[in-house]
Amino acid sequence: MNRTTSILIAVVIVVVVVVGGVAAYMSMPTTPSTPTEKVALKVFHAGSLAIPLEAVKENFEAAYPNVEVQLEPAGSVACVQKITELGKEADVLASADYTLIPSMMMPEYADWYVIFAKNKMVLAYTENSAYAEEINADNWYDILRKEDVKFGFSDPNMDPCGYRTPMVIQLAELKYNDDKIFDDLVEANSAITSTEEEGIYQITAPEDLNPQTEQLTIRTKSVELVAMLQQGGLDYAFEYSSVAKQNDLKYVELPAAIDLSDVEYTDTYNRVKILLTTGKNQVGTPIVYGVTVPKNALNAEVGATFIKYMIDDSGQKIFEDMGQPPISPAKADNVDMLPETLKPYVTG
Repeated sequence: MNRTTSILIAVVIVVVVVVGGVAAYMSMPTTPSTPTEKVALKVFHAGSLAIPLEAVKENFEAAYPNVEVQLEPAGSVACVQKITELGKEADVLASADYTLIPSMMMPEYADWYVIFAKNKMVLAYTENSAYAEEINADNWYDILRKEDVKFGFSDPNMDPCGYRTPMVIQLAELKYNDDKIFDDLVEANSAITSTEEEGIYQITAPEDLNPQTEQLTIRTKSVELVAMLQQGGLDYAFEYSSVAKQNDLKYVELPAAIDLSDVEYTDTYNRVKILLTTGKNQVGTPIVYGVTVPKNALNAEVGATFIKYMIDDSGQKIFEDMGQPPISPAKADNVDMLPETLKPYVTG
């Protein structure tokens, strides 16, 4: 073998090694390098995500010690409005109703979203609640009708759990064949109304919800009602099952036909809708959480990596353990716009 041939072979070997290395690198999931300066990562999120996101935050900050994750809980509608109406900057937006992202944020404030977890509605209470020994899935609405019982839910105009509660109560009329449940529990105690036309129920939530009796309490977000339950200020509150489990509350398991958990009942859930002060007419659908990096994010790459920690194997275990069944794998809308960091963890 002459010297020229040896050089050519060496060059070919180098090229093969380099190309192979580039191909292997390109196929690996991408993550940002550890920031060399302190970064404050702002996460606007639904109140019902507070406890699992604390666990995600702990894992994330251990891996990225220069990142301080700032969790800011609120009702999901309020979280979105902070960005779209108040101009606040966020690196991650996580909603208890994924449909708020395409309907309120896209295309001006977001390019994509990922759905990652599910939930269901329950009626939470404590051992000290009135009639705690009697209440069950067959009589809960009669218990709430009693004048000495105090119950609550969150503001439909601010919180998905809030607008889902009147939906559940309206669907209960169909399930239990009792056309006075909504009248007695909601209309008699607030300014929220419902009308029916050709089997479709239109609920309206005005700006002034005006709870008219001591029986009903309405708060900005559903997690605010947890403390009231624990302190005895309320007997019952409509909550997500995950919130009840995370706070060691007792709860009534509602039938799948009304708890907004089962895709098989989508057509039934679609029979109710609620008009909010935003002008949006929210239709009943199964409860699915969504997350995105808003367009105004100051730390978009780090925000995408935080979402990766929410939807990878460790994140899914957190949500499973917290009573919020993960969607596995997570599913993405507008995959072409998805950050490369997330593509290995989702399907279209």
